[in-house]
Amino acid sequence: MTQTIAPRVRTLVLLLLAAACALLAGAGPASAHAALTGSDPRQGAVVDRAPAQVSLTFSESVSMDDDSLRVLDPKGKRVDDGRPAGTGGTTYTVKLHAGLPDGTYTVTYQVVSADSHPVAGAYTFSVGAPSETSVAASATEAGGGVVGLLYGLGRYVSYAGFIVLVGGAAFVLACWPRGSGVRVVQRLVVSGWLALTAATLLLLLLRGSYTGSGRVGDVFDLSLLGEVLQTKTGASLVSRLLLLAAAALFVAVLFGAYDKREDEEKRDLTFGLAVGGSVVAAGLAATWAMSEHASVGLQAGLAMPVDVVHLLAVAAWLGGLATLLVALFRAPADTPVPASAVRRFSRVAFTCVVTLVATGTYQSWRQMGSWTAFTDTRYGQLLLLKIGLVAVLVCVARLSRRWTARLADTAPAVIRRREKEQAGAPAGRTSEKAGAGEATSGASKGPGAAQRAVQLARQRAAMDAARQKRQRDADPHRFGLRRSVLAEAGVAVVLLAVTTVLTQTEPGRTEEEAEAGISSAASASDPSTGAVTLDMPFDTGSRDGKGVVRVELDPARVGANDVHLYAERPDGSAFDIPEVKVAFTLEAKDIGPLPVVPDHITTGHWSAGGVQIPMAGDWEVAVTVRTSDIDQVTVSKNAQIG
Repeated sequence: MTQTIAPRVRTLVLLLLAAACALLAGAGPASAHAALTGSDPRQGAVVDRAPAQVSLTFSESVSMDDDSLRVLDPKGKRVDDGRPAGTGGTTYTVKLHAGLPDGTYTVTYQVVSADSHPVAGAYTFSVGAPSETSVAASATEAGGGVVGLLYGLGRYVSYAGFIVLVGGAAFVLACWPRGSGVRVVQRLVVSGWLALTAATLLLLLLRGSYTGSGRVGDVFDLSLLGEVLQTKTGASLVSRLLLLAAAALFVAVLFGAYDKREDEEKRDLTFGLAVGGSVVAAGLAATWAMSEHASVGLQAGLAMPVDVVHLLAVAAWLGGLATLLVALFRAPADTPVPASAVRRFSRVAFTCVVTLVATGTYQSWRQMGSWTAFTDTRYGQLLLLKIGLVAVLVCVARLSRRWTARLADTAPAVIRRREKEQAGAPAGRTSEKAGAGEATSGASKGPGAAQRAVQLARQRAAMDAARQKRQRDADPHRFGLRRSVLAEAGVAVVLLAVTTVLTQTEPGRTEEEAEAGISSAASASDPSTGAVTLDMPFDTGSRDGKGVVRVELDPARVGANDVHLYAERPDGSAFDIPEVKVAFTLEAKDIGPLPVVPDHITTGHWSAGGVQIPMAGDWEVAVTVRTSDIDQVTVSKNAQIG
């Protein structure tokens, strides 16, 4: 039965890897973790005159360069000054050229959110009236294509490498110190280090193209690499490489000097390795926490250390699981993983699960914001899938705990002899020495006899190893444990793929905030809501007598309304004028003018509440602006009210 399990293992592993790759491939471009929540002019708005600037508001802070925010005229020509800047908080503006003609303009943006993900999109607004445009206003693809796929694969490999490196080393130190001398365990942990290092270098090279053009040719652009190194994500990747250099020294000691020490010396060295390894592992985990989800949004100061603890618990559990799986299937017959090590890992895994439940609950609350986000957002749906996989993993782990409780140490006699004789040689080497002795005695009989003796010694050693392996695998409890641990590892592979996709998906809280912002903007620009905005240029003929007065009437229905007036200079800056008055006239019914004298609120802003509109109709809204004792002008526009 043990002979037929190897093909099944290979088939299962291949199927699970294929499922993981399918999840990564189906993830598509990284979803924006910063969402556009507002803009001025609003999406689809038709304004009377060309604005002096365009402003965008995001759900969190973003980074941008000269090409991040562009405004294009109907022919596709750029009409902004190419110097976008933040105005404080999460709002960013770009100045427009003066004297823009009427027509439809396209605003495109491609920025990087504070949690390292590219954000892109586009929308249109019109001056005077909509027109034909040669610019496609569909959202720009960010983080997609070949570069996006490679970047997602690099993230998956980096997570997997971190888990194997940290979890494998922790398994050796905490559960199976003798495993430091087992070749397959050494190879596994070193493979984790190599995978994490290679993936980090790949992410560093891909980063510039991933957040920018998306072209494969830009991967080796040194100027882009220099820009990446100045970002938060670039700094975290470089820090990870430096920490990996320290991790290499740790691995060298763990699988070198540590294995050669006597038990008493090994205990002292274990403490030092545990402290140093914990510091390096926490530092590696922090490179993710300080540059991704945990670093922005609600309670970032608490979320980052919680995220570090969460990552370390994942690594200790799943990385230890991978090490146990390799040891159960591939460890030499003379050094099988003992039942005591399995029991220790079972306790460690239980502690990790409790930690994951606590930290995961906090992270879910922080990223989701509401119960409806679990079903209404893609992030919530993926999170439910992740929770389901964790539940399956815990159930399979419980089965493994049962096999562990029944497990008996079935080490062959040579192992017991090796434990008694700490300085004794392994059985394989004893057989080789016996074979070498026969070869020496046979050498005097001729070279042919010596060669046959060496071959005979190798055959005997192989037979001894096979016998010991059969004796080790004869325990049905150990066989059951191998199958349950294999199932755990399979679920863990898919779980890691889902987690990787989850880190590239817009959090539920952010998605809901973005939808609320878009709905609010749509309501403000939708005539069915009754809100009316009128822009009226004025010129009193005096010095500083030119500008625009904006009238906002809400809800523009019969009954009480709120009126807001804003005065702006031609360059778009707010300024105060000595006096401003409003009058409403419905000529068709010979009603009015109904005068309104608004109160001054702040620079360039006046307001009046409870303004009564007695009847629905096409009302004339007249604004009288006085800029000096003798200079004033009245401007007017009609608006459908009610």
